[in-house]
Amino acid sequence: MVYWRSVLFVFLGACSYGMLSTFVKLAYKAGFSPGEVSGSQMFLAMVCMWGVALLFSRQRIGTKQCIALMGVGVASGLTGILYYQSLQYVPASIAIVLLFQFTWIGVIIAAIMERKKPGIEKIVALVLLMVGTLLSGNVFTGEFGQFNLIGIVFGLLSAITYALFVIFSGRAASGELSPYTRAAVTLTGAMLVTFIIYPPSFLINGALMSDLLLYALPLALFGGIIPVLFFTLGVSHIGGGLATILSAAELPTAVLLSRIVLHENVTMLQWLGVLIILGGIAFPEFVRKRRANRMQTDIISM
Repeated sequence: MVYWRSVLFVFLGACSYGMLSTFVKLAYKAGFSPGEVSGSQMFLAMVCMWGVALLFSRQRIGTKQCIALMGVGVASGLTGILYYQSLQYVPASIAIVLLFQFTWIGVIIAAIMERKKPGIEKIVALVLLMVGTLLSGNVFTGEFGQFNLIGIVFGLLSAITYALFVIFSGRAASGELSPYTRAAVTLTGAMLVTFIIYPPSFLINGALMSDLLLYALPLALFGGIIPVLFFTLGVSHIGGGLATILSAAELPTAVLLSRIVLHENVTMLQWLGVLIILGGIAFPEFVRKRRANRMQTDIISM
């Protein structure tokens, strides 16, 4: 039960991240800068999560735990900063494809850290995810002349930091700390690194209490509170490799919302890519279930 609940948490956390691009595009159209968007998102997420933590779980936290969790937050904050910068230089379809290189990057990092080769089911899943990502990202019909080296670098760096965030979310988890406290400390790290790169001018120029708040609140919820809390709850029980694969649910969510909310054209190839990604997500669990059933049958037959 704990295993499947953890799988659901990671899946929903990834879907939450998939909602970000829609709100970011709306905020950009309203005239707000990447610094205002990133900074207000992390500030509100941190304040809200600390409110929940202090209300439901007043715990003392050790220095080592604090540093580890804030390190996870730094990875999360850098992912948003780098990805939002990438969107400034390359088309959204290309930026999301670059970000989604975290799937194979994350599995490789997890394999190195765990000193264990990824199973054949994870390799097959990665192939499916990469094919689905290229299709749903509309790469084959994109205008490749719009590629910008700076945007590509930012996109690939966001993939690395996102893979590190997924993996370290589980490794930095501590059983004696409540998930609310863990998430609050993590978001503090994300906010601090964001404020270092983007000084929070929105706090003194009145932007936050104007139209920016309309975009900052959903971004804080779907880009800070939900994914950080859910990854904290789930990754430690399923491992970094599988968590990386499940995190690919972000892309189908982004495609669906771009069609429903932004009314962007989504081709049949993109929908095919979404289906392939969903298949890649489900494949490792299908193999795991078959192995479990086979082992149970062998035990009974003995």
